[in-house]
Amino acid sequence: MLPGSQLMEIVALSLKVSVTAVLLAALIGIPLGALLAIRRFPGRTTLTVLVNALMGLPPVVVGLGLYLLLSRSGPLGVLQLLYTPTAMIIAQTILVTPVIASFSQQIFSDLHHEYDEMLRAMRASRWQTVLTLIHEARHALITAILAGLGRALSEIGAVMIVGGNINHATRVMTTAIALETSKGNLRLAVSLGLILLALSFAINLALHFLRSRLERAAHA
Repeated sequence: MLPGSQLMEIVALSLKVSVTAVLLAALIGIPLGALLAIRRFPGRTTLTVLVNALMGLPPVVVGLGLYLLLSRSGPLGVLQLLYTPTAMIIAQTILVTPVIASFSQQIFSDLHHEYDEMLRAMRASRWQTVLTLIHEARHALITAILAGLGRALSEIGAVMIVGGNINHATRVMTTAIALETSKGNLRLAVSLGLILLALSFAINLALHFLRSRLERAAHA
């Protein structure tokens, strides 16, 4: 059994990697979702289909692609990012961005349809339109971000490949569970699994609370 300090180290690294990746994915995915919802431009439909398709991107494929890029013989090998938390953050950002972008597009599309006539009557500029929609969508966007966090915390394939599951360096909850199960250390694997379940439950509880709040606001 791992000491408590090492267990907390694994949990803390998991949260650090996943939260950082989700914040980066939100910075990319929310503007992308807004762009796809509001603007009309050549290739918009193709980009929308691509974003939706990438939601199902296999994590191991992302991990393999990043491994080839970041390995010593790869084009980005000089950065020496392979087997570091940074590489794990990049992998999770790639996986979570389509999730947040797709959710955001749907949110902005619904709001844009609802507020379009009013914004036109007010002669709102493009930036004013975007800022208004972001303000109105703030609670729903948090829901999208929490959904992305749930995806990031449960991911194992990509972070295992680019992180290497190195003790005291890149070992997170999902990779530790896989390792300890293979070693027959089921007590530790179950402990980590319960922590991961508790975090997932907390995220889903937050999602339920936000949905309820949005529904009450919509009927107010």
